[in-house]
Amino acid sequence: MTATGTGAGTTGATDGAAAGARRGRAWQRVQGVLIGVGIVAMLGGFGMLALNYRPFAVPTDSMKPTVQPGDRVLADRVPGTSARRGDVVVIKDPTWGALPEVKRVVGVGGDRVSCCNKQGLLTVDGKPLKETYLAPRPLGDRTAHQQSALSKFAVTVPSGRLFLLGDNRLNSMDSAARLGDGKHGTVPVDAVVGRVEAVAWPSDRIGLLGGDRAGRAVFAAAGVPGAAKDAGGGAGPLVPALAVCVGGVALLLLTTLAGGVTAIAARSRERRGA
Repeated sequence: MTATGTGAGTTGATDGAAAGARRGRAWQRVQGVLIGVGIVAMLGGFGMLALNYRPFAVPTDSMKPTVQPGDRVLADRVPGTSARRGDVVVIKDPTWGALPEVKRVVGVGGDRVSCCNKQGLLTVDGKPLKETYLAPRPLGDRTAHQQSALSKFAVTVPSGRLFLLGDNRLNSMDSAARLGDGKHGTVPVDAVVGRVEAVAWPSDRIGLLGGDRAGRAVFAAAGVPGAAKDAGGGAGPLVPALAVCVGGVALLLLTTLAGGVTAIAARSRERRGA
C-alpha cells in the first residue's frame, strides 16, 4: 500500500511539473510577442516624431506668454502653404536675420490687416480680433495695452506671403516693424519651416502649446472669411506618436514585470513540489 501511494504521489508531481513546464513555455511565447510589439511601438513612435518634428530654441521674448525665451519647441515639418491665420510658426528668412524666428500668422495672401480700430483691436478684412493669446497688461486689459505698441497701418498681404506678429506686441521685431521693406513686412510662405505644437523644455513647461487651434479659433470667432473651416485643423501627429511611443514603453515594462512575477511563482511551485 505504501509503495502504491508513493508511486501515485510521484506520478502526480511529475504531471504537475509537466503542466507547469507547458504553461511556462506558453508564457514565454506570449511574452516574446508582447516584447516584440512593445519594441515596434516604441521605435515606431520615435520614428514618427523624428520624421515629422524638429526642435527649435526660442531666442527672444517676442512670443510671450505663449512661448518663453529659452524654450525648446517642437515644430511640425509642414509646408508654408498649410499655414493658417492663428498658427504659431517657425520661419527662416534671410531678410529677417540668420536665426529662425517664432511668430504668429495674422494674415495670409489677400487679407487686409489693419491696426487698429477705436477699441484698439487688430482687424483682418474689417473683422476685429479679440486676441486672447496676447500678453496681458498689469490691470488685465489684454488688447489695448499690447496694440498700443503698434503704429497705425493697413496692409494687403500679397499672394503667396504671410503677415506675422509676435504675441508680445511691445517687444517684437515682426511684420509690423518691417512695413517699409517693400513687401509690407511679409514673408514668403516657403520661409515657414514648421508649425509649433509643443514645448519640449524646460521641464516645468513641457506640454502641448495649444496655440494653433486656439489661435485659429480667434479668427473664426471674429468671422474672418474662410477662418471657420480652418478652425478645427492645425494638429499634427504629435499626440498619436507620443501615445504609441509611451504605450510601447509601458507594454515592455509591464511584460517584464509580469515575466518576473511568473518566474517567481514557478520557482515557488517547484519548491513545494520538491
